[in-house]
Amino acid sequence: MAITITEAAASRVATFLENRGKGIGLRLGVRTSGCSGMAYVLEFVDELDEGDQVFEQQGVKVIIDPKSLVYLDGTELDFAKEGLNEGFQFNNPNVSSECGCGESFNV
Repeated sequence: MAITITEAAASRVATFLENRGKGIGLRLGVRTSGCSGMAYVLEFVDELDEGDQVFEQQGVKVIIDPKSLVYLDGTELDFAKEGLNEGFQFNNPNVSSECGCGESFNV
């Protein structure tokens, strides 16, 4: 099982952590939400929880809990700017469908 992070996303996470002044990495998870069933969750991590999986690339740690890893295995975390919009993008090979607004997905 693996999670990857692009150079653009790693740079953005590193900047956020530096500006925040603390934290060991970024937690990527899923929660039940939206019209398609699941939504991505991103939050800073100051301490690891029991069972957390840590994926480190380009000097950035992405932390995932075991329940979320089942849905996120193989996901690439990216960061993109498109015109005035910018944000993290999730290239998840497990997604079978997404809602029309792009806020939630189904596996």
